Amino acid sequence: MKRFTYLIAIAIFAACGQSKDPKAELAELKKERASLDSKIASLEKEVGGGKPALQVTEVSVVEVQPVIFKSFVEVQGKVDAQENVQVSAEAPGVITAINVRPGQQVSRGQVLVQLDDKVIRQNISQLQTQLELQTSLFNRQKKLWDQKIGTEVQYITAKTQKEAVEKQIAVLRSQLAMYRVKSPISGTVDQMDWKLGQALNPGMPGLTVVNANNLKVKAEVAESYAGRVNTGDEVMVILPDAQDSLSTRVTFASRVIDPASRSFEVNVKLPAKGKYRPNMLAILKIVDFRSNGALTVPINAVQKSESGEFVYVAEGGKAKRVIITTDKVSEGQALVASGLKAGDKVITLGFQNLNEGDPVKI
Repeated sequence: MKRFTYLIAIAIFAACGQSKDPKAELAELKKERASLDSKIASLEKEVGGGKPALQVTEVSVVEVQPVIFKSFVEVQGKVDAQENVQVSAEAPGVITAINVRPGQQVSRGQVLVQLDDKVIRQNISQLQTQLELQTSLFNRQKKLWDQKIGTEVQYITAKTQKEAVEKQIAVLRSQLAMYRVKSPISGTVDQMDWKLGQALNPGMPGLTVVNANNLKVKAEVAESYAGRVNTGDEVMVILPDAQDSLSTRVTFASRVIDPASRSFEVNVKLPAKGKYRPNMLAILKIVDFRSNGALTVPINAVQKSESGEFVYVAEGGKAKRVIITTDKVSEGQALVASGLKAGDKVITLGFQNLNEGDPVKI
């Protein structure tokens, strides 16, 4: 009996040793793996300075190359006609004829408006009759004088009377011309407000002639730029309403400062184009500095610290911090005075969280 009991106990012990629970074993292994993962992450943080090991930052770069750098003085002006004339009558009178209409092309000296000159013409007609008489008397007296007949006084008197009438007629003809309103320039009739039968006085406005082929941009520049803007400077003229621009030179820069506005005038002559019109808005970008073979970087890529300005350069697959100095800034580009050389690849996007030596991918 004792022997039988002993055999049963051995069998039970063997069965218990061979039938371990799989679920319990799986749970134990998962627990061990979680512990290992936690330890690995902790060690990676210590080695990588707070950043997972071998993390590569994608960046965009600009390769620095010598370029032409320009900085500008930008001012706003307007298109002005160099020949923009308010035409007026020289003598008082009533309009008897209007020979032009707005928009019509006219030539210099062309009669635009005729005033009533009837009285002067009548006076000239009367003097013409007197002149015929005086001319006849003078010719007869001259023949007698040539034949040594008559006195010198008679000859001189006839000549003087004839010349006096001629001078009176010349004066009246000069006055007659004042009753014809003529165009002083060749151009286009831009304004015609006078009416037939209207009485005019000298200086009365209402008729304008503009030469649209002789235009300029006129602008006022602040006194602070007096030493930087001169006649002959390169300038970019932008006309937004005409959707046009051109590169030319400053035609005139005044040497006198206006005491009221503390500014000086600049003019830029424009080529003849049908879409340019007087009083049109214009923007002048006057070049006040130019450098050939300059090194520039986008101003947004330049960062500042206590030690000064710096940029990140991609070199050998890593970010390199480079201290630079910049000078002028124009159109989003900063002129580099020192720190960079041609061929350097300046990081322009993705540099915000970079540190010295971080791996980068272009």
